[in-house]
Amino acid sequence: MAELLSDDRMTTALGTLPDWRREGDALVRSVTLPSFPDAIRVVNRVAEIAENDNHHPDIDIRWRTLTFRCSTHSAGGVTEADISLAEEIDGVLDALS
Repeated sequence: MAELLSDDRMTTALGTLPDWRREGDALVRSVTLPSFPDAIRVVNRVAEIAENDNHHPDIDIRWRTLTFRCSTHSAGGVTEADISLAEEIDGVLDALS
């Protein structure tokens, strides 16, 4: 089973993920895209990455606004897999801009 991050590791990770925040047992990022089709393209690309990594974020779609929640449910909180997925999601969003 994956190990939960310590508070110190979480603080360090959030220092490298400035658009993310901790909400309870998850890392969360919301972003507004230029259009609904752009938002869906991002969701589709993140879905491909998640399938490849076998680690899936919760994704909320509200027109052009996406909210990603990364948490390892089997571990009950944030693990290194969530940090890695958040970094990959940032890469998808960076490539769009």
